[in-house]
Amino acid sequence: MVKEIKKITVLGTGVMGHGIALVCALAGYDVCLYGRTEASLERGLSQIRAGLEMLARENCLGKNKIDGILKAIRGETSLLVAVAEADFVIEAIAEELAVKQQMFKELDRLAPAGAVLASSTSGLSPSLLAEVTANPARVLVTHFWNPPYLLPLVEIVPGKKTAAVTVATAKELMLKLGKKPVVVQDIPGFIGNRLQLALLREALYIVEQGWASAEDVDLAVKSSFGRRLAVTGPLESADLGGLDIFYSIQSYLNKELCLSQEPSALLKAKIERDELGAKTGRGFYNWPAERLQAVKTARETELLRFERVTPHLARHDG
Repeated sequence: MVKEIKKITVLGTGVMGHGIALVCALAGYDVCLYGRTEASLERGLSQIRAGLEMLARENCLGKNKIDGILKAIRGETSLLVAVAEADFVIEAIAEELAVKQQMFKELDRLAPAGAVLASSTSGLSPSLLAEVTANPARVLVTHFWNPPYLLPLVEIVPGKKTAAVTVATAKELMLKLGKKPVVVQDIPGFIGNRLQLALLREALYIVEQGWASAEDVDLAVKSSFGRRLAVTGPLESADLGGLDIFYSIQSYLNKELCLSQEPSALLKAKIERDELGAKTGRGFYNWPAERLQAVKTARETELLRFERVTPHLARHDG
């Protein structure tokens, strides 16, 4: 029997934390958003309001609902107070194992004994997070994708000692949040990032070899199978194309693909030049503020357009 979830605490006010809190509040849950400082809480709540206003502009949310949803989110800088009454805790802090393990030690001590302790890590092992707790049965991963309020997938990853009821509770909650949960075993990178990094490795290899520019690699993906993948996944696409055809292609192409197990030399060189992408203004592209905002807006618009075709969010347009 799954546990009843009424109160959710989200730890972290950054890109993922504020987005997850928004998702939970949209679904009608009482949410506590934990931040280490008042300033971080203020930034997180401001981003939540901006996300709600964007949904309202796109007719996914009635403007008259925004204030009510925001009132369902309580900010807190005390971890003890933040988790004291939580039924489900979602950690979304720095993606560093030692930092997360320290947090789970604290959660194990402070959260109610029956609370589920979840991490939104993008690839760290839930077993490693659980091993620092006295009750690993209640620990697992619920990996949301960015932006959490526009992408429906949540990867549920149980650890070696996670109880079946914990997995069932997490899955039911994700469904109530309007998400599309998948359960995957405790493997590095889970499903999505293993596939995403395999594609990135080959994309970087093509650019490193001088076979095509970064712009043309991106254009090739966005203008072909990238569009198709949102409708038919890689295995569905193989079925539709013919498994014999894909087997034939593999027979000559697999040996030509990048098989390096080391991080990309191209990425390393860019990092050494402080070309980290949008955060420093330059990566594979130049990122002036205007271009960055335009790309983010275009991304949101296209994701919402797809959402209207295959909706996963409950509509709040009353």
